[in-house]
Amino acid sequence: MTPYCEQKEGLLTRLKKIEGQVQGLQRMLREDKYCVDLLIQIAAVRAALDQVGIILFENHARKCLINALEEGRQEEMVDELVEVLRKFIK
Repeated sequence: MTPYCEQKEGLLTRLKKIEGQVQGLQRMLREDKYCVDLLIQIAAVRAALDQVGIILFENHARKCLINALEEGRQEEMVDELVEVLRKFIK
């Protein structure tokens, strides 16, 4: 079972809202809306995606890390977490 299973529906709901925001951005662009308004909406989309990522990262750290510790794979898991964090904050 994946560590985010309990929150899967909530995550899907968040992603659907983000999808709607991106569609709204496309519409704003087609309608030649003011640049600043587009930039504000882009910031909102990025923040929403970051929240989804944080939820997934937290679930991974809490559940997969604990499993790795129980199995004696601490170093492997720490390396994986550091690499994922590097990619996430780029």
